Amino acid sequence: MSLIFNSYNSIMELSDKRLADWPLMSSPLSTMTICLSYVYFVKYLGPKLMKNRPPFELRGLMIAYNFLMVLISALIVYFYGVSGWLTNYSYKCQPVDYSNSPDALIMAKTSYFYYIVKYIEFCDTLFFVLRKKYDHISTLHVIHHGIMPFSVWWGVKFVPGGHATFFSFLNSFIHVIMYTYYGLAAIGPHMNKYLGWKKYLTAMQMVQFVLIFIHSFQLIFRNCNFPKAFMVWIGCHGILFWFLFSDFYKRTYSKKDRSTSSSFTNGAVKSSTDKIEQLKHAIEKRLN
Repeated sequence: MSLIFNSYNSIMELSDKRLADWPLMSSPLSTMTICLSYVYFVKYLGPKLMKNRPPFELRGLMIAYNFLMVLISALIVYFYGVSGWLTNYSYKCQPVDYSNSPDALIMAKTSYFYYIVKYIEFCDTLFFVLRKKYDHISTLHVIHHGIMPFSVWWGVKFVPGGHATFFSFLNSFIHVIMYTYYGLAAIGPHMNKYLGWKKYLTAMQMVQFVLIFIHSFQLIFRNCNFPKAFMVWIGCHGILFWFLFSDFYKRTYSKKDRSTSSSFTNGAVKSSTDKIEQLKHAIEKRLN
């Protein structure tokens, strides 16, 4: 046991000292506890508490929440962009700047803010529970939301800047589009005519994970002053989420495409059969 504690302490000595006193950053246990509590609530406790209650009407709250998330995600993209990814960062190799320079501190604070936002995103699932939309609480949804704060914590603790923040930068950009879609959908059914692009939103999310995978694993083949273990960690997340979203895409959209194709074919066959029957009756009538 002492060996484990010594190893843990040795690892923590390598963390970024600038963030040592920031809330929730002293130990991963608090983050782990919150994530496990989230999973327990949305899968067990929440549905149990709502069992004998009518679903809540949360349209106004959901509209406000989704467009607030658009603003938050856009701010994260902006600060990551002006502090590095749209100015002086290299997409091939970008070490972490652990100094107290303005750009380095903005990167660290934006990374921490991105970590806190992962908790705010628990509201996505909380709304499903309160509205009793349990079919929306899929394995993909719970894994995606439940694992993110814990994963991001390690990045913020050790590398709050540099190469690893490409993941947060790109993910926040996708979230601007995603929460815009959800916000429009929350307004009401009359917005459906503007929402025919959900399939492409899922495709964009899958492309995001491919880019994250490529961007991360390229460091295996480059000499870069950045901890390769973190890039393998992030790259593996890209692979995991790509497979999860790919499975969701196939089950959701391929099924719909086959259903639409089948309906079209059946309709065409039925139409042709009706025309043949009408022609047959016309011929018989003429002969009689």
